[in-house]
Amino acid sequence: MSSNEARVALNTGLAILGLVALRLIAAAFTPITFDEAYYWMWSKHLAGGYYDHPPMVAVVIRLGTLIAGDTEFGVRLVSILLALPMSWAIYQAAAILFGSRRVAASSAILLNITLMAAVGTMIVTPDAPLLVASSLLLFALAKVLQTGRGVWWLAVGAAAGCALLSKYTALFFGPAILIWLVAVPKLRHWLISPWLYLGGLVALVLFAPVILWNAGHHWVSFIKQMGRARIEDFRPVYIAELIPTQIAFATPLVWILGAMGLYALFRRRAGALPARALVNTMFWIIVAYFVWHSLHARVEANWFAPVYPAFAIAAAVAAHLVEWEPRWQRLVDFCRRWAAPGGVLMFVLLVVQADTGVLSGYRRDATVRSVGVGWRETADGIEAVRARVGATCVLASDYGTTAWLAFHLPKGTCVAQPSQRIRWINMPEPDAAQLAGKSLYVYEAWLGDAPYLKDRFARVERVGEVQRKRGPLVIETYALDVLEGPKGEVLDRTPPPEAR
Repeated sequence: MSSNEARVALNTGLAILGLVALRLIAAAFTPITFDEAYYWMWSKHLAGGYYDHPPMVAVVIRLGTLIAGDTEFGVRLVSILLALPMSWAIYQAAAILFGSRRVAASSAILLNITLMAAVGTMIVTPDAPLLVASSLLLFALAKVLQTGRGVWWLAVGAAAGCALLSKYTALFFGPAILIWLVAVPKLRHWLISPWLYLGGLVALVLFAPVILWNAGHHWVSFIKQMGRARIEDFRPVYIAELIPTQIAFATPLVWILGAMGLYALFRRRAGALPARALVNTMFWIIVAYFVWHSLHARVEANWFAPVYPAFAIAAAVAAHLVEWEPRWQRLVDFCRRWAAPGGVLMFVLLVVQADTGVLSGYRRDATVRSVGVGWRETADGIEAVRARVGATCVLASDYGTTAWLAFHLPKGTCVAQPSQRIRWINMPEPDAAQLAGKSLYVYEAWLGDAPYLKDRFARVERVGEVQRKRGPLVIETYALDVLEGPKGEVLDRTPPPEAR
């Protein structure tokens, strides 16, 4: 490595460390989301699988809380630090595929400044480990291409297995890799090589705990997630959401560079065939499915996470390798210069808005329900009522409220969701004596009274309400009912539709 290349690598590393430090600071001050609290509960009872997702997100949270405790910072610590191996992998992959340290450096930085990576590693979801596994997979495939050594297929299998342990979307990597091998003549010999299938075996062994867990639980997780593909209604209105949300998640300037890079690679204006084909297959196979999905149902913006490493490389190619006409070159130069400052600014503004609401004048926005601003004070109010009435267990109507209560109420408090018990199948059930005593039922007041409770308990009495607020904005008002004298089982163990 020349002195100039070393300087590029050093500056890239320092920039990424700065971005990681910014996320760590934001993580310490941003209240936990209900999904994070839900996954935190998983992390207390590690298993081969869960109703919603594979187990990697729970492992990531468990590692963080072992280091920094059961705090917002502890929950998020390891997830944020995963940006370091993610950045290293995408840097190395881009350098191998396109032979340019500038492309490598830009790929790593552009990926990190997208909201998908910045928020997706700070707010812990299955997308955080999926992003790093996707980047490592690209790196391992680049090493197969560079070295021609079959042993690298074992690394491909390991990365694919970790991706599958993160989220089922990783299943699309299998056909993407096969299409890449078929599309590049000099790579077709791998189709009859035992190394390719040994790599597949490694991925299968790593994924085996998820398969075994599903086999023991009526395949509920597979059916729930993969059942999304069985879509009957044609509702193309959802496709209109796709591009705006992805422009936001990529940040506008990175999105422009990425779109231009994909166009340039399609038109063969940069890179050799194997590199172009790899970036395209790792991007378009997943995108094609979700475009089809969006013609029938809503596609959440974060579902595109596994394509972002390839998209970042395409953006870096547009920024450094393609010769553009003057007017397009001016646009590229502008995007290249301001993408990083723009991405950092968007991240900071989003965190400020989520934590305070000040940028919208304290009106409602997309973050107001999911980020748990005000929940610590709300939980204190609920705990005061619980202690006053002598309730031995707190019940909640949905998994998000249940998770927030478990995170914020005093450690050891009995907290349970009576319904959807499949969500809590890996966790010990509340003590029977606690459920037999008084319970405090917490639910959103706008739902009105819960008449079905009177069929299940001898006494149902409203004992108070508490509000959750962000500044002057009342986000939610929770009704608190005392339940006494259960007429049967408090916990409804009716199997979910997937298990019937």
